[in-house]
Amino acid sequence: MLIRLGYDIRFTIAQPVPIVALLSVHPSRRRDLQGPDRVTTDPGAQATEYVDSFGNICTRLLAQPGTLRLTNSVVVQDSGQPDPIAAYAREIPVEDLPPETLRFLMASRFCEVDLLSPIAVELFGNAPRGWGRVAAFCEWVHSKVTFSYPHARPTRTEHHIHGPGRRVGSAKI
Repeated sequence: MLIRLGYDIRFTIAQPVPIVALLSVHPSRRRDLQGPDRVTTDPGAQATEYVDSFGNICTRLLAQPGTLRLTNSVVVQDSGQPDPIAAYAREIPVEDLPPETLRFLMASRFCEVDLLSPIAVELFGNAPRGWGRVAAFCEWVHSKVTFSYPHARPTRTEHHIHGPGRRVGSAKI
């Protein structure tokens, strides 16, 4: 299966501002690309790439005042098959996790762990531990979460979707 991915993002810049854009395909999938995966800037800006501590390719640039446009379009080949099921995967308590994995559990502006924990317990606290909980979460996401351009905005977080007064099952990202 061939999947075209891309973006056309525009910013209005009031003063010079450094930007780190995480818009590139993860290196683990680069071999599946049918062309270059490059962040293009308009107007042209000197951009450099580096790999962050999570293994993501980051594009760093200094945006000048005016309109900045970031674009890309590339095709990725994918089998279209679902990820393998690990029916016997066990759930490891947080206190037993290796230290190098803990960074993946930290809160961010996109996922406010401290605010979402009660919601996670409500939705998945009774799901079977291990793979059963993963499957319950995946099923919930696939049936309840959609992307919608009219509802998207840069300040929206997961808590805004499921926060106080939320209606579980009507999530719009």
